[in-house]
Amino acid sequence: MWSINQTKEFEFLFLGLSEIQSVQLPLFLLFLLIYTMTLTGNLLILLLIFSDSHLHTPMYLFLSNLACVDVFYSSTTSPRMLYDFFSRNKTISLSNCITQFFFFFSFTCIELYLLAAMSYDRYIAICQPLHYIQIMHPKFCAKLASAAWSFGFLTSMIHTICTKKLAFCGPNTIYGFFCDLPQLFLLSCTNTFINVLVMFVVGTFMGSGALGMIFVPYIQIFRTVLGIKTREGKLKAFSTCTSHLTVVIIFCSTLLFTYFRPTPSTYFSGDRLVSVVYTVVTPLLNPLIYSWRNKDLKEALLKTLYGMRGVKVNAF
Repeated sequence: MWSINQTKEFEFLFLGLSEIQSVQLPLFLLFLLIYTMTLTGNLLILLLIFSDSHLHTPMYLFLSNLACVDVFYSSTTSPRMLYDFFSRNKTISLSNCITQFFFFFSFTCIELYLLAAMSYDRYIAICQPLHYIQIMHPKFCAKLASAAWSFGFLTSMIHTICTKKLAFCGPNTIYGFFCDLPQLFLLSCTNTFINVLVMFVVGTFMGSGALGMIFVPYIQIFRTVLGIKTREGKLKAFSTCTSHLTVVIIFCSTLLFTYFRPTPSTYFSGDRLVSVVYTVVTPLLNPLIYSWRNKDLKEALLKTLYGMRGVKVNAF
């Protein structure tokens, strides 16, 4: 067994997305483009929301928090992944690996809790529209957003503390491009039963609770929408939820596949693809999905581009 000091110096080796040298440059250019678009899209949403007073509403408060999280979320993995495409030294120390995991998992949890808060916002807007202003007042929305950030870091801290107690003394190859719980469990030379138990217990009480807060309101939302007599009314009511629901399905499906399943004995290429979806693609899709059919954001963008403050702009 390695000593404590040796464990602290233990290093992991990233294999990256592919070991084939001929595809390194195309993959680098592809993910550099994705990362650049992710930063640009989310920062643009933040700029538009903060600069346009018409967007100072609960829905856009949560959306601005989501955009901020996506900037940090993608930045915990993408820069290192891009660096490793052409680096000969693809190792990372145990302490740096745990640090990367802490921030990555924190922003993962924060995004999940923010999606739950946004689901509640849509529920009040559609099912209790007459009480929306009274319920979703600025102070309450700020508390919801603050709770999402607080619980996100708390959830990650619990897993990080448990992970720091693991010992690593054997294989050090990570079949991917960032440090994540399932792979660390596979590489540990100590029993990970407690860690897996903590992951499922915390996931049950906090993760499943957040998932419940996301999907349960949609039961009543669907009932309310189906109760609307006119087809135009149904489409208008449900259109306010389609962006949020699309992001939820993409994000939660990959999250459930990764964390809410028995720890695998091996790591497959399909796991790399799933990790790319929820670490790289999802932060890019969020600004695209939320802005694609959002008339308010389009108008704010046109006003910013053409300096048409106070002038009515028809969104394209």
